[in-house]
Amino acid sequence: MLTITHTHEAGTLIAGTSRGDGTAEVLKSAGWRWGRSINAWFVPQSRDRLPKLHTITRTKSALEAAGCEVETEIDSSHRPTAEVEAGKIERQADRVDALAAKAERKSRAEDAAWANARAAHNRLPEGGEPIKVGHHSEVRHRNAIATADNAMRTSIGASADATTAQARADAATHTTTARYSPVTVANRIETLGAELRKLERRVTAPCYDDTRGYIDATAEQLTARAARLAPHIEEKRDQIAYWEAVRAAQVESGKATGYDRSTVKKGDRVKIRGQWREVVRANVKTVSVTTGYTWTDTAPYAEIQQLVQPE
Repeated sequence: MLTITHTHEAGTLIAGTSRGDGTAEVLKSAGWRWGRSINAWFVPQSRDRLPKLHTITRTKSALEAAGCEVETEIDSSHRPTAEVEAGKIERQADRVDALAAKAERKSRAEDAAWANARAAHNRLPEGGEPIKVGHHSEVRHRNAIATADNAMRTSIGASADATTAQARADAATHTTTARYSPVTVANRIETLGAELRKLERRVTAPCYDDTRGYIDATAEQLTARAARLAPHIEEKRDQIAYWEAVRAAQVESGKATGYDRSTVKKGDRVKIRGQWREVVRANVKTVSVTTGYTWTDTAPYAEIQQLVQPE
């Protein structure tokens, strides 16, 4: 018996599989991956999200067609966004620590490999003495050259591994900061708002009839859609509320500027991405500015770093 489970915290997992039982091929074709750290199959990008019912249904049908018995335990509730973000920050901090430890290990391996390469090079005959073919030292000389060559190749590989590990560790330290940058937060709010409006439109969208074309959905269809999409709509609203609170705190603290159409007017000078531009038009969500050429450029209000109004 195989059991497909989903929770908002753990994501979509399957229990009951074993090596060689034939489920691996089915799960791979359905988009699942094997997680070594959790020792289980999982659906990618399912943690902290509502269940992907189409993936679960397709997987269940494929496994049953292969002769397996499958049951599902699906929890369609979601955790508060604040709890989700706290978990992400904690996991990212653990990842930073793990990558930093790995970079340290790779650095020590690099030092040891270079020391070994120098030692192997020092064992070669001085002055680049050529190999004496037929002499009793020929074999020893050739082996020393091969050892030095292998040691140098190993040290070069260790150096590349150490550089890669350190770069990954450095990048990981900035992930949470980048995620909470003012411009990123403002853009995320806009994206979530668009996704929410799309979900709300799906509830009231007309239906297509082969003879009459698009017609209004019936009351039963509207009720079924609303029930099916309610968890997704509730989740989006909770996410928007969380990030709007984050942005409000950033504006209050001065980390974000918070300009909008009511504060930016035509003729003002604004600093965007380090460059000063003159405002040509204040739009609803963006500001049009001069470029020094015959055309204008637009930028979201969140990207305005500084504003100077003419006296």
